[in-house]
Amino acid sequence: MKLYSQPGACSTSSHIVLEWAGLDHELQTITREFKRTPEYLELNPTGVVPTLVDGDFVLTQNAAIYAYIADHAPDSGLYGDGSARQRAEANRWISYVGSDLHPVFKPLFVPAAHGGDGPGADDVRASALANVARTLQHAERRLADHEWLAGFRSPADAYLYITLRWAIALGVELTPALTAFVGRMERDEQVLKALSDEGLDTVG
Repeated sequence: MKLYSQPGACSTSSHIVLEWAGLDHELQTITREFKRTPEYLELNPTGVVPTLVDGDFVLTQNAAIYAYIADHAPDSGLYGDGSARQRAEANRWISYVGSDLHPVFKPLFVPAAHGGDGPGADDVRASALANVARTLQHAERRLADHEWLAGFRSPADAYLYITLRWAIALGVELTPALTAFVGRMERDEQVLKALSDEGLDTVG
């Protein structure tokens, strides 16, 4: 397997999941500019990350990649015990991060597309930061009495960790359970390996 990842982007979560799965893989770190090249667009016409290549099979989208990795490492516990309930629980939290949390960062990453480059730029930024903090409250409540989002370590945790890195970089003050969660992730040897391989530092 070969993973194309832009360091620090959501694709780093798929890299962490590959490390957790213990699967042999090749990492190709890419830049924002490389995502627009014909070479990359042939693999991923949407020009985003991640992209996973396994032989002649090309797969995009984090959620799909997580599941594919887990299916190739059935003993990894990435979806709990593999039961319908535990797979659903993992998918519930993957969906929360991907559908509820990740999108609220867009006005901060692409302000021009959200009215954040004109006279009201400061208001747009303040509103977006407040929305990030508000959306993170759901994870804070869950992690206040759970070590991991799904009740077991799952791809949702890798994805949440990456969004928390963004939040920290943007100056969002993390609440106690989220701060503790970042610490747990950054004590994980496989997480640290993924960060190192992508040239990233810890943030906790």
